[in-house]
Amino acid sequence: MIKAILFDMDGTLLPMDIDVFTQAYFKGIAEYMSSYGYEPKELIHGIWKGTAAMVKNDGKESNEDVFWKVFSAVLEKDATKDIPLFTRFYVEKFDEIQSSCGYTSKALQLIEVLKEKKVNLILATNPIFPMIAQTKRLNWAGIEASDFLWITSYENSHYCKPNLKYYEEILSRFSYSPSECLMIGNDVGEDMIAKELGMHVFLLTECLINKNNLDISAFPHGDYEDLFNYLEQEIFI
Repeated sequence: MIKAILFDMDGTLLPMDIDVFTQAYFKGIAEYMSSYGYEPKELIHGIWKGTAAMVKNDGKESNEDVFWKVFSAVLEKDATKDIPLFTRFYVEKFDEIQSSCGYTSKALQLIEVLKEKKVNLILATNPIFPMIAQTKRLNWAGIEASDFLWITSYENSHYCKPNLKYYEEILSRFSYSPSECLMIGNDVGEDMIAKELGMHVFLLTECLINKNNLDISAFPHGDYEDLFNYLEQEIFI
């Protein structure tokens, strides 16, 4: 019996070309922080390095702590004192990046159906952003944060996708066994790896990411219509 459904966000609930979004994000944050003395190229380099460190996080510290430690080292300054300024960017300017993403009403429809069935929902989006950025992107998809039992962010996570420990941390928090959970995502490498733990998976192909050109026939897959059918046939019957 499925007790929880885990959703990826970028390219799943929120359609996007990740490269287009990333470019818009860096442009926005670099322009905003330049007013506070941050040189754009150095800032972007520091964010990349901090993100890479989070992806390699061994779990001894939160992703948040890992990011700011590395980001500060790259910029050779204690950047933690400027966290309120970065937070202000997300509050004041992050929504301007919404135009770099798409939208599908099918995502909201699915969430509403699952809520009616009282399924526990977890937003298993890669926790490389602060919570404010996670919830804002969710809002761009027309979905409320309150619809989810848990949302992973860099504050509350100690690993990143595709590390299996990222999924294990979620399972452990709620005492779920892998077989009680379904992971839905669009990235073969980052989302479908949950199958290795024994979780059910569904690969949404509308914004497919398959960097290693793996055979996707190994996973239930398709567009939103296929996903609805899969849930009706395999999960709720």
